[in-house]
Amino acid sequence: MSAKVVIALNTAWNLVNFRSGLIRALVSEGYDVVAIAPFDEYAHRLSNLGCRYISLHMDNKGTNPGRDLLLFYRFLRLFQKERPDVYLGFTVKPNVYGSFAALALGIPTINNIAGLGSVFIDNGWLARLVRALYKVSLSRSAVVFFQNMEDRQMFVAGRLVNGDVADILPGSGIDLTSFVPVPLFGGSPVRFLLIARMLWDKGVGEFVEAARILKQRGVDAELCLLGFLDVNNPTAISRSQIGEWVSEGVVRYLGVSDNVRDEIAKVDVVVLPSYREGTPRTLLEAAAMGRPIVTTDAVGCREVVDDGINGYLCLPKNAIDLAEKLAMMAALSPSARETMGLRGREKVERQFDEKIVIGKYFKAIRESLSD
Repeated sequence: MSAKVVIALNTAWNLVNFRSGLIRALVSEGYDVVAIAPFDEYAHRLSNLGCRYISLHMDNKGTNPGRDLLLFYRFLRLFQKERPDVYLGFTVKPNVYGSFAALALGIPTINNIAGLGSVFIDNGWLARLVRALYKVSLSRSAVVFFQNMEDRQMFVAGRLVNGDVADILPGSGIDLTSFVPVPLFGGSPVRFLLIARMLWDKGVGEFVEAARILKQRGVDAELCLLGFLDVNNPTAISRSQIGEWVSEGVVRYLGVSDNVRDEIAKVDVVVLPSYREGTPRTLLEAAAMGRPIVTTDAVGCREVVDDGINGYLCLPKNAIDLAEKLAMMAALSPSARETMGLRGREKVERQFDEKIVIGKYFKAIRESLSD
């Protein structure tokens, strides 16, 4: 009888876009895979991956103790019914409440901390609560994966996780056969694209201000935004604010896309001025497709860019420095930008291949099953 692996995230969209390679690999190796997430329009795609999908409601951004206790009981009932051999938790609430339930039933747990976010970093009551919940829920985890060394060090130093089980993954990994180099847009103006949820802490405001600076300086550039609006997040940017920027003529908003490869193929440079990340998937995808990058010298972002080699690093929360780096990129010849982009592809091949991530998960699962 094949071992059963339950994998939980906060959205079916997240499962489809970021964990499909892992799910397919597990299924192909004979594991019985059950995917858990709240229902959304992407849920029906999960059956195409060979796994079984179970809808589980969770209030992803809320902090209501009653609702969170209810989520714990939902996980507990589900695990009692499914009896998984291993639990893989991703994103905050599955990591915390799914792990609590797995801990109560003695189910081996493998966690993935993909980024901490602004709420975790500050010293308010909510940050203290999240730290306390992590400390208890991760106390018996077989492995806790982080996507950069700084996040790992923060958890180990804060005694939220035992250093012996804390390991590093190169992000969520990239399928290098799916994301392949394509010629740069190469036209005029130079096209820059920021791909992210429309949040202030993704550096969207700095991106817009940098666009104003470039326009005032007469730099021939087009700056575009791609990503979800109306996000349930305390740093979400309103639809009306995006509309004002578009009306001002400083940026274009492209909406959302299920095929980000097509959007990357239409631009010369991909930009992410985020304040902090795990390892940003959009930058890995851009680099895999041979796009030079401008991003912040911040946790998670700097891992993807060797400054001056496959892109430029700018200061976080600094629109002036961001504008300077965008202007430097625009001033390069198309062939120089192409060379930068191909160096980025080489870096992804060396460090961020999805096969590396899948291999580490297989090793962790095998060791969990043998204990």
